[in-house]
Amino acid sequence: MGLFKSVVSRLKKGLDRTRESFVGGLRTLLSGRTLDDALIDELERALIQADVGVRTTQVLIKSIRADYKAGKLTRGEDVLEYLKGELKTRWPQADRELHLADSGPTVILVTGVNGAGKTTSIAKLCGQLRREGKTVLLGACDTFRAGAVRQLEIWAERLGVEVVKGQQGGDPAAVAFDACSAAKSRGVDVLILDTAGRLHTQDPLMRQLSKIRSVAGKQIEGAPHETLLVLDATAGQNALRQAEEFAQAAGVTGIFLAKLDGTAKGGIVVAIREATDIPVKFVGVGETPDDIVPFDPERFVEAMFAV
Repeated sequence: MGLFKSVVSRLKKGLDRTRESFVGGLRTLLSGRTLDDALIDELERALIQADVGVRTTQVLIKSIRADYKAGKLTRGEDVLEYLKGELKTRWPQADRELHLADSGPTVILVTGVNGAGKTTSIAKLCGQLRREGKTVLLGACDTFRAGAVRQLEIWAERLGVEVVKGQQGGDPAAVAFDACSAAKSRGVDVLILDTAGRLHTQDPLMRQLSKIRSVAGKQIEGAPHETLLVLDATAGQNALRQAEEFAQAAGVTGIFLAKLDGTAKGGIVVAIREATDIPVKFVGVGETPDDIVPFDPERFVEAMFAV
């Protein structure tokens, strides 16, 4: 029970800006007003501006208009509860557990564009796994960005884990090979591979990711067992485009939504769900390794609408 309360508390705190701006704005817009077509038009604009997404907004507004015309919704306050209930239904049943190998090291490939919060998200994931009693090894496959390896090493030192790295500008797949070999020989539970968000060579990013996946699969059966895409919650429509592009080319199995505490537009989680069938598995709600919350749609909506 204590753990549940801790998760809910961290999620509510991480959604402070969303609750104050998005939900607070909706309360200001709707409270004390009689529902009519003009108010529904205002609501539609507010939902789109909150990054809920055009497709989801259209579905919600269509239902609200139908219930309004049928006399089921008459007050602005009624719409808030209606939205809360409807948003909870936007997520079908999905496997949000982290996929682990049946035997041998579990390999988690982490990808995403530079600046999305990838390194910090890896630190949070590493911290979560360590708290669960698992041994972790990091593979620094982002060999093209000068500070990427050092950033990973700083987090590794804080968390008490080791990093396998190569030469700057070297072949990322070679680092993946060495990291997989080390994970097997050391008997670690989980290997997390960091990857580049942009390459300074002629090789397209997606081709390089495919190469890393192939190398890992040859070294460790079933690898990568999980491919997490880190998205910046503050990036709005850019995050949606990234989700669509990586989903098609990188074999993504889950999304880590970073910087959720930094956005006043928590509706992006809903929009991502509409843009792709890839489940959000974790959200980042702060700067420390402890600020990671497994994503649960019902808890998320409750925290977003909490008074």
